[in-house]
Amino acid sequence: MAKFIFVTGGVTSSLGKGIIAASLAKLLQARGLKVTIQKFDPYINVDPGTLNPYEHGECYVTEDGAETDLDLGHYERFLNIYTSQANNVTTGRIYQTVINKERAGDFLGKTVQVVPHITDEIKRRMLLLGQDNQYDIVLTEIGGTVGDIESLPFIEAVRQLQWELPEEDLMVIHLTLIPYLKAAKELKTKPTQHSVKMLSETGVHPDILVCRTEEPLSNEIKRKIALFCNVKQEAVIEAMDASTIYEVPLEMLREKLDLICLKKMNITHYGEPNLDKWKGFLDKLKYPKSKVTIGLIGKYIELQDAYKSILESFVHAGAMNEVKVQVVNVHSEFITNENVAEKLQGFDGLLVAPGFGHRGIEGKIIAVKYAREHGLPFFGICLGMQMAVIEYGRNVLGLSEAHSVEMDPNTIHPVINMMEEQKKIKMMGGTMRLGAYPCEITPGTLAHRIYGETLISERHRHRYEFNNDYLDQYLAAGMVASGKNPETGLVEIIELPNHPFFIGVQYHPELKSTVERPAPVFVGFIDAAKKYNELKTSLKSAAPKDAVI
Repeated sequence: MAKFIFVTGGVTSSLGKGIIAASLAKLLQARGLKVTIQKFDPYINVDPGTLNPYEHGECYVTEDGAETDLDLGHYERFLNIYTSQANNVTTGRIYQTVINKERAGDFLGKTVQVVPHITDEIKRRMLLLGQDNQYDIVLTEIGGTVGDIESLPFIEAVRQLQWELPEEDLMVIHLTLIPYLKAAKELKTKPTQHSVKMLSETGVHPDILVCRTEEPLSNEIKRKIALFCNVKQEAVIEAMDASTIYEVPLEMLREKLDLICLKKMNITHYGEPNLDKWKGFLDKLKYPKSKVTIGLIGKYIELQDAYKSILESFVHAGAMNEVKVQVVNVHSEFITNENVAEKLQGFDGLLVAPGFGHRGIEGKIIAVKYAREHGLPFFGICLGMQMAVIEYGRNVLGLSEAHSVEMDPNTIHPVINMMEEQKKIKMMGGTMRLGAYPCEITPGTLAHRIYGETLISERHRHRYEFNNDYLDQYLAAGMVASGKNPETGLVEIIELPNHPFFIGVQYHPELKSTVERPAPVFVGFIDAAKKYNELKTSLKSAAPKDAVI
């Protein structure tokens, strides 16, 4: 069986447990160990699929179609491996499993309780990925903050595992905060002391403390933390704020976090960390040769985590093209025909983001029209692709009432319609078209140039699709359906060949973009934006000083 590392958090949420877990996993992987990460979330929702993005950020979808926490995106981006349904477990899923067993009579009439029945199911899930010798180490991130009532069953399960497993097979890392008080010009350790005390009162004692801080931790402060929190001084790890999350693995390498873990778990067979590709990526990221500005047209722009995978995909694609990608959020609800030119002025490319519901739809359609008519590089994802279809139907095909049945069930031109297998479904959670599906690409198209192959696989999360009843009309009017599902004929990619760069995809390419394997369509889009910017710059320099470009 594998060895297990648990990552808990204290003092406050959003300290970056997922980034620390992913960074440690990256270092262990770079030393030649087989590693995976899982996330245990304390909310009662079965998964985040029905949560509003304002509540919990984006819903990340895995290859096997699981709707999961956005931290799984970090895991995949850092480790360049796929996660699955087993990598994300919620309180809701635990209770659902236990209640179903009780209804089936599996407990033989016993009173079902948090201890042992809920904690037994939690432990079973925690150990699941460690079976069959598939991994050497399984990292488990416990969501929430120590002291939250929702997290108690998970912490209790860890306590029981500490008792059940050999000492060298399990360790606990506690992420905490060392706040800096500007008025006193001091770092304060008391919140960390209280957090560790609270964790210890549950019977779980941390082996390592990772301390988030704005200022460096002196040896004196580390010694104080170690003394009052009952850990070795070498196990007090400084985690300074970084300019990018991709620097964190190197910071943790410098603090020897991976070596401390390997020593505690008595792992002796490992090599020096091979991080050449990672460092090469960081060099390109930190020292770009040029800059492009991308307008992200969305409806959840107030919360950056709502488009987390898209923003990270721009980082990956920017490094690949050696450009800095500046993303400017534009709320689609406030785009009108009168102000669209002003709102989109100065952009080198336009991405219309995915989403649900009718709010902000007309603004997205107006933005697509502007990009199409002005030769501005355009990229639409899922709903963004559907908006491109609606815009083209209205303004090129002359279908003035073209719409999606999601927003207008009674439209006389449903160019975007509900998928047949979705029409009988009443439940919301986990019922969309989810996970990886194949897509056949037409040779000689923009999509073919981007991917370099004719058969790809991408992840989906949608209920509605291009209505093939209108396909011939669109093809006759110049739009190309360059990618289709080989089994269903579902249109996966649309593009305009008479445009510098205009592409919409029904799937979510951002979900498979990693540091070592950037999403091809993002790379192609940023390359087009770079060329657009270069052309714009050359025209400006060649034009008379008083000319308007």
